[in-house]
Amino acid sequence: MSTTNDPRDSSLEVKYSPPKTWFAESDALGVTGMLLAGLIMVSRNRFLAWPAIIVGVNGVINQHPMRSKEGAGSAWSSLLLCISALFASYFPLLVVTQPPPKLV
Repeated sequence: MSTTNDPRDSSLEVKYSPPKTWFAESDALGVTGMLLAGLIMVSRNRFLAWPAIIVGVNGVINQHPMRSKEGAGSAWSSLLLCISALFASYFPLLVVTQPPPKLV
């Protein structure tokens, strides 16, 4: 077997480099909003919902759709997750529950 056809040959290794059209854009607001929304869902802390909404709206305002990769809608999904976390944290206050009737 010849060494030129061997895929394990170390001389055929090429260093990984992303395409020139790719760029690294950090979406810190979207990540922060999703982190806060997840924390709200787990802890049911209503007071964290309002900063999460502010971070989510700020992420939508500051998004750059012309510079983002195709299919990236993280700002809108982060905002929707923050709104759903706000709803989930305040929904138990809106539900009217009656105590069960006492048996005599």
